[in-house]
Amino acid sequence: MEQSWVYGLLGGLTIGGAASVYLLMNGRIMGASGILGGLVDGSGRNTWRERATFLLGLIAVPGLVALMIGAPETHITSNAWILISAGILVGLGTRFARGCTSGHGVCGISRLSLRGMVATVFYLLAGGLSIVVFKHILGVI
Repeated sequence: MEQSWVYGLLGGLTIGGAASVYLLMNGRIMGASGILGGLVDGSGRNTWRERATFLLGLIAVPGLVALMIGAPETHITSNAWILISAGILVGLGTRFARGCTSGHGVCGISRLSLRGMVATVFYLLAGGLSIVVFKHILGVI
C-alpha cells in the first residue's frame, strides 16, 4: 500500500511541532546534531538529561510507531559500509555546517535565518550530488 506521502506529512508535522515546543519551552533551537554533539564532546553537561531524553525520544518514538502501525517500506541499502560511510559523512557535514536539517532547515528557515537558508541549500545540493554519484555513476545504492 502506497502511503509514503502520509508518513512524510506526519513526520514533517511532528518535527515542526517538536521544534516549536522545544523553542517555546527552552528558548533554544532544536538542532539534533548539536544536542548529540553536546553529549559526545561534554559541552552539554549541564543539560545532559534534556539532551538524553530528546535523543531517547528520537530513537524510541519511530520504533513504537512502527510496532503500532507497521514500518513503512524503505529503499535503504543493506550494505553496511555504505551506511557507515554515509553516517560519517553526515556527521562531518553537520560539524562543518554547524548544524543539521532540524537546526538549519526546520528552525533556521522558519526563523528567516540567512545562515539556515544558505546551509539548507548547500546540504540539499550535496544530497542531490551524492545520489548522482553513488547511484547513477558508481551504482552502489
